[in-house]
Amino acid sequence: VTKEVLKEGTGPQPRRGQTITVHCTGYLASGAKFWSTKDPGQAVFTFQVGLGRVIRGWDEGFMSMRAGEQARLVCTGDYAYGERGFPDWGIGPNATLTFEVEILSIQ
Repeated sequence: VTKEVLKEGTGPQPRRGQTITVHCTGYLASGAKFWSTKDPGQAVFTFQVGLGRVIRGWDEGFMSMRAGEQARLVCTGDYAYGERGFPDWGIGPNATLTFEVEILSIQ
């Protein structure tokens, strides 16, 4: 996973097992958006970071961020959905995905 900071955060970094709430927009390699918490009817996403409950690229990427930070995470297939992909969202096997993300809160 590679990370490009879009806006520096001023809060703490999350620790393994903490619950974080994030905004996220996901893009295929073609640039097509496949999901966004900012779309109408969608909500922010909350999960425990560093425990393997989300894709590996998210665990590693979010653990390197600070609260309030906005970043672009590029996740190769082995850090995203791997060989199985995520067909419901049009994500093929071993697809490289780009996510624009922001940590809203850490608990």
